[in-house]
Amino acid sequence: MKIAILTPTYSHFSGIDRLVEINTAEYVRQGHKVMIMCLKATMKSDKAKVVQLGMPKSPFFERMYRLLFFLHTAKIDKAVRMLKGYDLVVSHFYPMNIIAKRAKKLLKIRYQYYNAGVSWPRLFKNPLERLYMQVFTWLSNSTAKGCDEAISISNFMREELLRETGIDSEVKYIPVDKKFNAKVSGKVVRDKYKLGKDPVLLYLGRISPHKGVHLLIEAYKLAKQKIPGLKLMITGKHTFPAYSRKLKRMADEGVIFTGFVADEKLPGLYGACSLYTTASLWEGYDIPVVEAQACGKKVVAFDAGSHKEVVKKGLLVKSGDVEGFSKAIVRLLHKI
Repeated sequence: MKIAILTPTYSHFSGIDRLVEINTAEYVRQGHKVMIMCLKATMKSDKAKVVQLGMPKSPFFERMYRLLFFLHTAKIDKAVRMLKGYDLVVSHFYPMNIIAKRAKKLLKIRYQYYNAGVSWPRLFKNPLERLYMQVFTWLSNSTAKGCDEAISISNFMREELLRETGIDSEVKYIPVDKKFNAKVSGKVVRDKYKLGKDPVLLYLGRISPHKGVHLLIEAYKLAKQKIPGLKLMITGKHTFPAYSRKLKRMADEGVIFTGFVADEKLPGLYGACSLYTTASLWEGYDIPVVEAQACGKKVVAFDAGSHKEVVKKGLLVKSGDVEGFSKAIVRLLHKI
């Protein structure tokens, strides 16, 4: 069977694209021929052909291009023509749903929607960002309708999709790579950042308002009053410049912004931390939580989104309760 997987950006910055990579390997193992179609790619694949449709390089214009992609009819038509002869098109996110939906209509290709969700617009305090997310969510839901089948990455996402679109879906959890295990060593990371034997909190993911990184820094500072020497490592791509500047103003000397870290180095980060912490206010699945636990680390997280499903070792705290979050950190660190 010929399968086309559609994702906006084929990049290690994106949790969705890590799922695309996993799914591609599984399809190929089953004997299928796979093409990955995206707007922009920074990853390569030795298992599938990667086709880039192109988009602006500026972060601002990239966002606007993705939002208004439905206006680019020539590129949509070109992409659909490239899907001729395929048996299944799997779309992982808007605006790629537009291509998948049109391919279903014109070429009678089965359209599978892979639902990782869109964070709630109300979590974005900036009015323009909130408006952008409201429009993006509406377009995402509209273009998901009409799919032949849908898969959600958690029960939380299944319920969200059903409530917002009326589409029911099968739940498939994202598998964990075997490189994430209790034997991983954090020595290289601890040496690099001169952490010594200090207790270390780790957050890994996009640096975005809905991820609650500002709340995590507040909770860390409260916990540090009880545990001197406490450090906080914040790892991930900065996607909202104004928000990132705010975080750096909030940070003290114990907060370490590592920037983006390549996949092959992630086990070392988990190995170096004492606890994995996330103050995210919305999560469709949260791959780092699962990876951290596979590496033998306990987790402190807000009881938000899918965290009830994925946090097995650690503590859940009422969403938004910074003081409760800090107490949970102190409680678990005292047990280590």
